[in-house]
Amino acid sequence: MTSVDLNADMGESYGPWVMGQDAALLEVITSANIACGFHAGDWDVMAATMRTAVSRGTGIGAHPGFPDMQGFGRRRMHVPPDSLRNLVAYQLGAARALAQTAGGEVRHLKLHGALANMCAEDAALARAAYEGALSVDPEIIVMVLAATAQQEAVEALGCRWAGEIFADRAYNDDATLVDRSQPGAVIHDPEQAARRMVEMVQAGAIVTESGKRIPAAVDTICLHGDGKTALEIARSVRGALEGAGVTLEVFSGRTGAV
Repeated sequence: MTSVDLNADMGESYGPWVMGQDAALLEVITSANIACGFHAGDWDVMAATMRTAVSRGTGIGAHPGFPDMQGFGRRRMHVPPDSLRNLVAYQLGAARALAQTAGGEVRHLKLHGALANMCAEDAALARAAYEGALSVDPEIIVMVLAATAQQEAVEALGCRWAGEIFADRAYNDDATLVDRSQPGAVIHDPEQAARRMVEMVQAGAIVTESGKRIPAAVDTICLHGDGKTALEIARSVRGALEGAGVTLEVFSGRTGAV
């Protein structure tokens, strides 16, 4: 029987400024990637989001990014490897502390935005980021953009990992995401997103814009919550997967190559 996890990035509000539809998404997903206060979020938002996730039995993940609130972590930055290790370790440490106060634990880590995209292109950079996380928790599951340099890094490190695909993003032929500035990069049609996800999960492959199929570890699907049709997409994807006989459950992680 085929199974898959559904994840979403959240906890990205700041003080009275609300970002996303976290409460509604937590009714759809099985894993939550919670911002750690650098690209978005703050300590109160982190704590509140984690309490809700714990109450729902949702898997908690740390979602570290560049220290760039104004740019929402989507602007590329040059951070030396040693500093990047510390940057990721710092954010994971904060997430672990607040998860503990909420009665839960951080079980996975997913990089955010420009940091994630850069690590999808550069295995050495990805390795530095993941080494920072593993220095804090050697058993943490690293969520990676499937079939990219991120996956190359975790396979080399021998750590636990899970492969991720995106419901609402188009793919290049190298398995990286089409840049948001390009037409069609972000998918807004719930039915289109749902069809794509059923196809990719059943095929165990990423289907690119050109129609190319890239065999991939499809362990989890990212559902965003900050677009006009994001919640509709999340619900449509879940419904389509369940209709296709796919079981939805928190990923357990894997080791080694696919």
